[in-house]
Amino acid sequence: MAEKKLTRKEKVDQQIEKGPKRKRAAAQAMKDARANEVSATLRNSTIATRKMRMVIDLIRGMEVEHALNVLKFTPKAGAAPVRKLLLSAIANWEAKNEGVRIGEGELYISGAYVNAGRTLKRFQPAPQGRAHRIRKRSSHVTLILDTKDDFDE
Repeated sequence: MAEKKLTRKEKVDQQIEKGPKRKRAAAQAMKDARANEVSATLRNSTIATRKMRMVIDLIRGMEVEHALNVLKFTPKAGAAPVRKLLLSAIANWEAKNEGVRIGEGELYISGAYVNAGRTLKRFQPAPQGRAHRIRKRSSHVTLILDTKDDFDE
């Protein structure tokens, strides 16, 4: 005699097979993981992406006070807008955590990345009636700050 095949619902009821993971539970877990994170974004900066990445690579993973000092004394053109963006991210963190002071070494840059923005295309006259294309690149910069209280243990 052939045995009756169980449906998926019957397998789940008999705990033979696990039910599907719920999107809401996964979304809530992601939301809880980002509870202390804040971010700030700089859009359409007129500095090229390659040049901006050199500045961002200097401060990725640093504590905010140390990163502010590094940016203050970095002679790159991208250092000033990134420093201003970092101050904005700190202000966002203070607004999100009212009444909480930034402890010594508590706040750090957990993520920093640079994406390409729009490219303005211009032409420069060249010899013999030709024209060379000039690409004026821009960039989008995102800084993500987080607290270190999870990693102290």
